[in-house]
Amino acid sequence: MSLLPDLAGSRVALVGLIGGHLDDEDIAERHARALWSGICEPGDGDAGSLVDACGAANALALVARDDARAVAAVEGLDRRRADDALARWRPRLAPAALDAGLDAARRTGARLVVPGDATWPSRLDDLGRHRPLCLWVRGALPERPGPTVAIVGARAATSYGEHVAMEIAADLAGAGIRVVSGAAYGIDGAAHRAALSAGGVTDALLAGGVDRAYPSGHADLLSRITRTGAVMSEVMCGSAPTKWRFLSRNRLIAALSDATVVVEAGWRSGSLNTAAHAASLGRSLGAVPGPVTSPTSAGCHRLLREFDARCITGAGDVREMLGLDDELLPGADDWVDQATALRDALSARSWRRVDDVAQRCGQSLADVERGLGLMLLDGRVQHGPAGWRLVVGR
Repeated sequence: MSLLPDLAGSRVALVGLIGGHLDDEDIAERHARALWSGICEPGDGDAGSLVDACGAANALALVARDDARAVAAVEGLDRRRADDALARWRPRLAPAALDAGLDAARRTGARLVVPGDATWPSRLDDLGRHRPLCLWVRGALPERPGPTVAIVGARAATSYGEHVAMEIAADLAGAGIRVVSGAAYGIDGAAHRAALSAGGVTDALLAGGVDRAYPSGHADLLSRITRTGAVMSEVMCGSAPTKWRFLSRNRLIAALSDATVVVEAGWRSGSLNTAAHAASLGRSLGAVPGPVTSPTSAGCHRLLREFDARCITGAGDVREMLGLDDELLPGADDWVDQATALRDALSARSWRRVDDVAQRCGQSLADVERGLGLMLLDGRVQHGPAGWRLVVGR
């Protein structure tokens, strides 16, 4: 690849990364946006302004020519800012490294999604010139997204925090609400796992490339997420997660969601950064209170006291914050009746297989597996090699 690939080169470079028939201009723009994801840092407003003003391909040409005068002609960019921006971007305009990033995306099965695509999350457009220039996606994004909630919190979470995060995520996901988080240990991971156990959909936003499982201990979790939801990043495959990229990634979590719920957070937790982005975007913000003696809840108490966050004690509070009151979304199951039938089909003395339970309660295997997952989170059932059984006293 040369610094400015021709159309034929762009078509070859995007093989396996895009779908459908596209005209020449679309191909050039998509290829340029893919390259920009390896040239600039996430949320670079100067890059966003330049691309918005003249298109990704033309903007890339200006960088390749080191044309500071033309870059400075963009509204909001004077000559000094143009020089600084080119000094940031040009060292990364390295053909071999950028080709390697595209190859890594192909190998991992990632897809390139750009503004204007049917599955582009339009909520991201609220970020203005700081919106991502593209997304690298493993899994699937919906063309018509429904209600979405971000659940975030401390990596060093307490058992209390993880329990609350799982309860809220499972309840929301089971009712058809999409759960978004950052795939970190602690609260993030608990929210993802609970949403999946409830048969719902969850998305993960990464600070590095989607070809890298980060943290590595969540490789299996990220793989499970891609079966129904999406693992996304705005940086090219091969990019490493850095402290700055984690902070910048948080704006995407907030922007993708109708509301952000912070379950546990220390006084200076990165989750407060996500909360700040949510507030600046006009999104609803909630925080779960904890023990006043717990440092892992100090950040939540700060949000409640100083930033008018809603007090969240359960999924019902989140639905109310979304304007959904406490009703299940259209198409969701009447869980109360199903849970009663499912409990009646189980035994506290003998283990029963899923197909046996389904036959006894008259529900589908998928509904039984979802219901058992929720009951397992609550500690109401046990799971073993022989099947499932009720926990006495729960």
